[in-house]
Amino acid sequence: MIEAAGLVKTYGRGRALDGLTFTAGKGVTGLLGPNGAGKTTLIRMLATVLAPDEGELRLLGRDPAGDRLEIRRRLGYLPQEPGYQRGFTVFEFVDYVAILKEMVERRARHDEVRRVIEEVGLTSVSGKRIRTLSGGMRRRLGIAQTLLGDPELILLDEPTVGLDPEQRLRFRELISHIGQDRAVVLSTHQTEDVAALCNRVVVLKAGRCEFEGTPEEIRALAEGRVWFSAEKSGVLSWRTGDGLFRNIGPAPEGARLAEPTVEDGYLLLLGGTAAEAAA
Repeated sequence: MIEAAGLVKTYGRGRALDGLTFTAGKGVTGLLGPNGAGKTTLIRMLATVLAPDEGELRLLGRDPAGDRLEIRRRLGYLPQEPGYQRGFTVFEFVDYVAILKEMVERRARHDEVRRVIEEVGLTSVSGKRIRTLSGGMRRRLGIAQTLLGDPELILLDEPTVGLDPEQRLRFRELISHIGQDRAVVLSTHQTEDVAALCNRVVVLKAGRCEFEGTPEEIRALAEGRVWFSAEKSGVLSWRTGDGLFRNIGPAPEGARLAEPTVEDGYLLLLGGTAAEAAA
């Protein structure tokens, strides 16, 4: 679905993407990285909003430089700030986006609008104004408009920001469902979302691909490198609720090792190269 090789994007003197190479297919691919790593720039490039300064990009088997309109007909995109018309009802907003997506036949378009609203569980509030919706409902509304036309590629930029734990769980359920038969690329800071949802993960650091693999593979980078102690130690350490410190880094001999998580592997990657993390 996505083939990217050597992507470069420059803003002034800084490079948001610096030779980024990765691939993504069906299922849910998570983009992890700190602020400034290039995640939003990459998502916007995949959405054909931005063009690379250098490198090659193919989306759905096509070159966005020449086939941008055809690609856009086959993808759904949820930016960080969707720009809702808060005076619209749920139905009116999704119908408006459907018109923008060239769905001109009224009856067929309304059937499609009702379908995607039902798929995200908003049928009961389809007549409510967007300004009256909770944050979780607005996120589901954003997903609804991405599903119009049954796209093959869905791009989600930080979709769980600001959601409470219950809303995040409902969102994960929805994303896991829609990712069964299409490609979903999910940009996030939440390693727990990646562990729960993604079959592949790409870690970005300073505009480059630091890691590409499965959540289990990134978790395995921290095997034998997470441990508990009474005193602060390790490259990264914090006190847990039981008073012990949880440490990440080279473990001393005889240390009480802990079961590593995706977050542990991710933090090791941010602290060095993948090779150093796995050493």
